[in-house]
Amino acid sequence: MGMRLYELAGEDPARRFSPYCWRSRFALAAKGLEAEGVPWRFTERDVIGAHGAEKVPVLLDGDRAVADSWAIAEYLEDTYPDRPSLFGGEAGRALARFVNAFADAVVIPGVARLVVADIATVLHPKDQAYFRESREKRFGMTLEAAQADRDARVEGFRQSLHPLRMVLRAQPFLGGAAPLYADAIVMGCFQWARCVSPFRLLASDDPVEAWRQRMLDLHGGMARKVPAFD
Repeated sequence: MGMRLYELAGEDPARRFSPYCWRSRFALAAKGLEAEGVPWRFTERDVIGAHGAEKVPVLLDGDRAVADSWAIAEYLEDTYPDRPSLFGGEAGRALARFVNAFADAVVIPGVARLVVADIATVLHPKDQAYFRESREKRFGMTLEAAQADRDARVEGFRQSLHPLRMVLRAQPFLGGAAPLYADAIVMGCFQWARCVSPFRLLASDDPVEAWRQRMLDLHGGMARKVPAFD
């Protein structure tokens, strides 16, 4: 049996929108590995619970189940060393841990406050009540209130990306001349946003936007081919 990847989906099963699942999808493509995508929704806990997981992504490779995007990247790197490296060596793996932490601590929370109410509009009906209740508890306000002032706050989000911008002014990818898993980590955040919201996160002349377009072109335009808003 080939690989399978459980991925968070909206009402349209082709709309795969988790930033973490997209990290794993980019990692698989970079390794040249095929995995059947299995649409999963928030309220289907028992489906992945059978594999010892509570959240997606979950990768099934034969009789092995691997949960968590970082664990999946390490599994792919260590299990398939004959294929292109995701990290470019152990030093690159260590630096990718920093990028992973930066994305989780800065980029994902920043994006969430700009698109969270839009996410609710693309969900399967069975997920909508869970999503609203859990996220409103997290933000301490309604989804609409959390997102209400995004036109004013987007500039602050853009400023938070300045470390990425400084790097991408000097080289086409975070990995240098070619992308590495560090690029997949950050791109997962932006792919999440474009799959759930028409709101524009980046200015058209931003080096981060030029990089985003290059990432969308990778692997035969893989990330462009899913339902999205731009």
